Amino acid sequence: MSIKLNFANAARASRDPQGGSLDPTVLGNRATGLLGETSAPVSKEASATTSAADGISNWVLGGNAAMRRIAQSIQRAAEVECTVLISGETGTGKELWARLLHRSGPRKDKTFIPVNCAALTPSLAESQLFGHEKGAFTGAQGRSLGIFRAAQGGVIFLDEIGEMPAELQPKLLRVLQQREVLPVGASVPVPIDVQVVAATNRNLEVEVEKGSFREDLYYRLNMIELRVPSLRDRMEDIPEFINFFTRQYAVKYRLPVWRPSAEVLEQFCLFDWPGNVRQLSHVIEQAYVLQIEPQLPVRAGAVKNAMRSGGLPCLDLTKLRQQAIKQALDTTRGHKARAAKLLGVHANTLTRMLRDDGLAE
Repeated sequence: MSIKLNFANAARASRDPQGGSLDPTVLGNRATGLLGETSAPVSKEASATTSAADGISNWVLGGNAAMRRIAQSIQRAAEVECTVLISGETGTGKELWARLLHRSGPRKDKTFIPVNCAALTPSLAESQLFGHEKGAFTGAQGRSLGIFRAAQGGVIFLDEIGEMPAELQPKLLRVLQQREVLPVGASVPVPIDVQVVAATNRNLEVEVEKGSFREDLYYRLNMIELRVPSLRDRMEDIPEFINFFTRQYAVKYRLPVWRPSAEVLEQFCLFDWPGNVRQLSHVIEQAYVLQIEPQLPVRAGAVKNAMRSGGLPCLDLTKLRQQAIKQALDTTRGHKARAAKLLGVHANTLTRMLRDDGLAE
């Protein structure tokens, strides 16, 4: 499934709203930016630059009731400075909500530090998070504050908390309970003042039942738990996302605002967007960069087309996923990062899918 973004037609349409194309602005003027400027290098999700006063209204794109409830909870969590657990699929904007919380509360003038827990290794993670003293281990030639002390007074965002090594979980629990860290090689704990926001694309309740995530840590983290809906659960907001992203990238790349026809807009709204908002943003930006037909993920497109034709050619979703993965890898000649982009998922997610489906080398 491919969709042609015709910038020449877009330029004419911007001058002639009656020329047969649909101006997404008529679908609602609330599109003010769930995804704003580019984020810090640690994360691939973008951040907005709105002030704390109007941040909530600017980040809740569309009229989805669940998003409004999340916004209200974020505001409350920022005020009381409690721990927050944000759950949702990859690409739904979990870090965006964490950054909004940071800007909406009394810690807005302090630092915000994102940490990818999936990238932590047991041998180094304790030092990275909690710091170390000089000579604490081979190679420790000086003292290190660690991430928690570096974020003093601010907010730490623990992304992919479900991937945190098991041996680190009790140490994080102690930090949350005692509000202090014990640097590697130190004998005296150091008090800290940070607000912790964690995020996961896993069901941590299931992980607790399996024994891979500590139950006490789970309850300590989810003083307020926010579940961010997937884009397919808020399809009514897709036209407004398109409106926002096309205007954003038109300014960035100095090109006319793309105004999709009603038919193309319908195709976008019917697509299930497995990569969620991030994937939609990528598809539109890719079109502005390359000015070519963007290739939407084969897996979801195949399912949608089959449903329209009256039935699925293959009812085994695992086989459909495997076929899509194999096709993406063939297209990219085995380059996993590019294949993940084609599929609209994070590279780590593709690696896990390959392992789960027995396709890993």
